[in-house]
Amino acid sequence: MANTPSAKKAARKIEARTEVNKSRRSRVRTFLRKFEDAVASGDQAAAALAFKAVEPEVMRAASKGVFHKNTASRKVSRLSSRLKGMTA
Repeated sequence: MANTPSAKKAARKIEARTEVNKSRRSRVRTFLRKFEDAVASGDQAAAALAFKAVEPEVMRAASKGVFHKNTASRKVSRLSSRLKGMTA
């Protein structure tokens, strides 16, 4: 357990930040799941709509520090290629 006042405050801040990050990560996963379901159903219009929703959500998570920027870009790129693969 933290002993100094600054360490105690840091522990409180980490706990609060963890809650926020957990919430953001969960939100991104929900959007990803919606995209996966749309792709699995084979509905191209729904998948395109889901992609338009998931892309800014993933990039927002990256800007907030939940994901690394390159990780977010990689995820978006792979989702985009899956969407493109549906048209072919």
